[in-house]
Amino acid sequence: MTRKYTQQEEQLARFTKAMGHPARIAILKFLASQDSCFFGDIHDVLPIAKATVSQHLSELKDAGLIQGEIQPPKVKYCINRENWTLAKQLLNEFMCCCNFRKDCCQ
Repeated sequence: MTRKYTQQEEQLARFTKAMGHPARIAILKFLASQDSCFFGDIHDVLPIAKATVSQHLSELKDAGLIQGEIQPPKVKYCINRENWTLAKQLLNEFMCCCNFRKDCCQ
């Protein structure tokens, strides 16, 4: 019998996989702290090698956590607010569904 994962399980897994690197967490924190979209080179403001920035941005964009446009010579990135809210909701629901028993693993 093959069990299918729910859409919410698959979406949460995609979001958390994209967040599974410290550089991506730093990028998300930086973008979330901005008042508007960021125009520039993220490697100029974060301790991330220039060679790997686009790889991390691509993973976050593919997961839908950020959105951006290439406007040479700069790139514009910001948090995808709709998916950010969804990721927050799914993660909260997941974390709150655990029912820890006092006698478990003691």
